[in-house]
Amino acid sequence: MSINHPLNTTHPYWIENVGGREREAMTPHPVVVEVRQVASNQIVVTYDQPADLASATNISNYWIRSNMASPSDIASVGMGEAITKDNSIRADRGMITPINNSRTRFVITFNVNATMGVLYILLPCFVNLEGRSGFTGGNWGPFSRNMFIGL
Repeated sequence: MSINHPLNTTHPYWIENVGGREREAMTPHPVVVEVRQVASNQIVVTYDQPADLASATNISNYWIRSNMASPSDIASVGMGEAITKDNSIRADRGMITPINNSRTRFVITFNVNATMGVLYILLPCFVNLEGRSGFTGGNWGPFSRNMFIGL
């Protein structure tokens, strides 16, 4: 049965543009619940389940898409571009750290400010559940609030 089949209730999150393999989509993984800008150069990411710290704090496991003609500032990819390992957020552009011991909340601090009024979409991938490894898909789903407008 396809993961997109309406009778499939095992895993409601399917990201076709990241891999497209059912096995990966069915692997348990944390999913972004909310992304919120808290300062001109910081966003808070909240997952629905505790994440593995090594994969959740690896900044190259994150992409930020923007609606600007060509990505700059905190964005790493434009609206029409596919996400690749070459256009993820790099360590020289920012860092991600856990907020508390819950392993569900993380803050990304960038070296530059977000642009006011620009639409951004956070696209994390490869973030595993606490105590697990090997997830190779996207960590957002249809109910993720992973968009924000730059302040």
